[in-house]
Amino acid sequence: MEPVYTSVIGLARTLFAGQGLKFTLLGEDNVPRTGGAVVMMNHLSYMDFTYAGFPARKHKRLIRFMAKKEVFDNKISGPLMRAMKHIAVERGNGAASYRAAVDALKAGEIVGIFPEETISRSFELKSFKSGGVRMAKEASVPILPMIIWGSQRVWTKGKPKRMGRTNTPITVAVGEPMHYDEALSPEENTERVKAVMKTMLDEIRAAYPKLSGSDLEFLPASMGGTAPTLEEAEAEDARVAAERRRKFVEKQREKRD
Repeated sequence: MEPVYTSVIGLARTLFAGQGLKFTLLGEDNVPRTGGAVVMMNHLSYMDFTYAGFPARKHKRLIRFMAKKEVFDNKISGPLMRAMKHIAVERGNGAASYRAAVDALKAGEIVGIFPEETISRSFELKSFKSGGVRMAKEASVPILPMIIWGSQRVWTKGKPKRMGRTNTPITVAVGEPMHYDEALSPEENTERVKAVMKTMLDEIRAAYPKLSGSDLEFLPASMGGTAPTLEEAEAEDARVAAERRRKFVEKQREKRD
């Protein structure tokens, strides 16, 4: 029994009901009833980790997400994240968080990761890091490909929050468990998982209610939407990252002076 996690889920469900969010959950039975697993999920919004746990609830499972350390440093979210046994990731020092994730997997936990690392501004799949499949291999657990669609319409990068009663449909799908193929490299295994997720994403988007008008900003350019292309989005991510590094260097210089 985990009172904090259970209470947070209850509050989240109340919030989502108030927003009128309409969830479609697919593949819930692909979540193992016991034992560890690595959830590899696409990343469209700041709320994704709160929606991703829904398919696991059918079998009373909880997902321990890997999240940036800044979330744990916050006075409000930090205590909650630690109480829910999520795993902090410190930029530039991933070894400790990797080890914590593997230990959790070996202990029978489900660990959730976003292999793209950051929210996709294009709403297409970005390049994947191989940490997820490496963890699955080391802990000898399956990989669960997971896809979410529609969450970008609630709160995504570079756009205003839409936390009122929007009645937004959100689909969360879990694919069949995949196992690390020893004949392939970690990078090849990662691409194998990504290919499955791409097929799942295409199927979910095809079944999703058609968007029009101002909502076209939440639709990929490849589907006739006005979101940036993958190339444009990656260029913007690179610009933002460069600016963040510049500010960091300036602060360090100011401290020395």
